[in-house]
Amino acid sequence: MHLLLIEDDPALHTTLQRSLVRAQMRVDVCSDGALALQHWTDLQPDVVVLDLSLPGVDGLDVLKQARRSGLRTPVLILTARGTVGDKVLGLNAGADDYLPKPFDLDELEARVRALHRRNADNPVVQSNDLQVGELRLDRNSGAIYHRHQVLDLTPKELALMGALMSRPGHAVSKERLFEVVFPGQADVQFEAIEVVVYRLRKKLSATHVSLVTLRGLGYLLKAA
Repeated sequence: MHLLLIEDDPALHTTLQRSLVRAQMRVDVCSDGALALQHWTDLQPDVVVLDLSLPGVDGLDVLKQARRSGLRTPVLILTARGTVGDKVLGLNAGADDYLPKPFDLDELEARVRALHRRNADNPVVQSNDLQVGELRLDRNSGAIYHRHQVLDLTPKELALMGALMSRPGHAVSKERLFEVVFPGQADVQFEAIEVVVYRLRKKLSATHVSLVTLRGLGYLLKAA
């Protein structure tokens, strides 16, 4: 596994790098927010561990820029900002997991591996395209197209869309979607899936494909 660690504390990133290398990971380190996006683009890591308090450019801005530029790498936010509000900001910006400082090194390693497994098992990277109305899921690249334009979706939104587009015309239960979008994340409240659904509905508003709630059954995609 190739991991990019974006952390400006020299002592911490040295400790983390040594620990993760011992865990059989290849680790590159970037300590400057202004350079982080370029490192991310050039290295194309499997997972990014991102501190929010960075010099140059704030880590949250780095994450937003990465998602806007099409980088879909799973991201674990690592930060001393431990409030619920900060966590929501990070997740809404496109993070996949959130670990407040101080933390246990074994837990960090376990969460990184979980993100890597989820990305490898994500249904949006299998072969054969899927189509729902004007939306097409390219299962080789993992991108979802509206006509010929790539939709700007976060990894969580892509995971949810992949699960729905894999069962066209059928409802997918909220429980199943939660497992796909938040695998193994026991600290995430069940209602978090509704946040992802809400964001997706806004992004799908111009596509003539709607995300419909079927009470007691779950969600499905419906082409106009």
